[in-house]
Amino acid sequence: MSMIHNLRAAVRPSLRKDGGTYDTTRSAAESSAVVDCAVYRDGVRLPSDDSLTPRMAIRQVRRDGGFAWIGLHEPTEDEFSGVAAEFGLHPLAVEDAVHAHQRPKLERYDDTLFAVFKTIHYVEHDELTATSEVVESGEVMCFTGRDFFITVRHGGQGSLRALRHRLQDDPELLAKGPSAVLHSIADHVVDGYIAVADAMQDDIDDVETEVFSPGRRGGVSRGVDSARIYQLKREVLEFKRAVSPLMRPMQLLSERPMRLVDPDIQKYFRDVADHLARVHEQVVAFDELLNSILQANLAQASVAQNEDMRKITSWAAIVAVPTMVCGVYGMNFEHMPELHWRYGYPTIMGLTVVLCLGIHRTLKRNGWL
Repeated sequence: MSMIHNLRAAVRPSLRKDGGTYDTTRSAAESSAVVDCAVYRDGVRLPSDDSLTPRMAIRQVRRDGGFAWIGLHEPTEDEFSGVAAEFGLHPLAVEDAVHAHQRPKLERYDDTLFAVFKTIHYVEHDELTATSEVVESGEVMCFTGRDFFITVRHGGQGSLRALRHRLQDDPELLAKGPSAVLHSIADHVVDGYIAVADAMQDDIDDVETEVFSPGRRGGVSRGVDSARIYQLKREVLEFKRAVSPLMRPMQLLSERPMRLVDPDIQKYFRDVADHLARVHEQVVAFDELLNSILQANLAQASVAQNEDMRKITSWAAIVAVPTMVCGVYGMNFEHMPELHWRYGYPTIMGLTVVLCLGIHRTLKRNGWL
């Protein structure tokens, strides 16, 4: 993993709606959303306490250099408004960050890059069922400026605490600035995709094995039904919605020079783009494979139904012989051939058995029974 770039930028003063300035102490609403707020200089986190606010952090950065990294989790509009005003974030990007449910994308607003990543987490399960949840998704929105980096997370997955600690253990990389953090998050998200793809591969292999395993009654597995395959396909589609839209943003970050992205860091984005392309190929292959498995399973179910119908038809043909004989001799006519013959009954019964056995043997030889 790699990252980093030293940045600075002018930010608008933070004003409340009533015209006053925000207090330097963190408000109750703000503190409920801000999970971490720190200032980094030369790749080292400066000592601070819980009273450090985003406004205090950016003022310190402007005065002494370095960059501020503020992390928020599912902020409301009120909770994010102070941070947005302090750092001069574009209203459209702020709206996306607060309401979430965005497609992965990369947008530039003045001197700020706004990136959206979908995080994917594999849900462990003992057995795949028609209602199994295979993946859980979340979102990470990143605002990259010259001297600040803001992350807004949505969902229970995708915590960045461990990532922040790993970055802090590598001051040389962190000294590169906010673009290094952006790369680190992109790399972290794509690494998560790789892990989920490997786990889903096992689920798909299990379903494929059950569908095409030998010794299945009538060609249809007793343990696999179409609902299970369809549920897995839906989970793959959710995974695909996270991976596919991210291809273009990664291509831009890895190929197009940007003022807010350090040239040294841009090289590392190429590696992330390569990994993402591999995952994208896997997800597309998963989707196509599940289509084939689903169609094969439905075809096998149709074949099994046809075999059952052939068996039913065969037995109906066998039963038709005694039914016909009984129907003929059940008629109440006085003058009927052999009606009063002494050996009529055993003869008719024997002939009926012979005919039934002959039909049974013929159908069995032809594979109908």
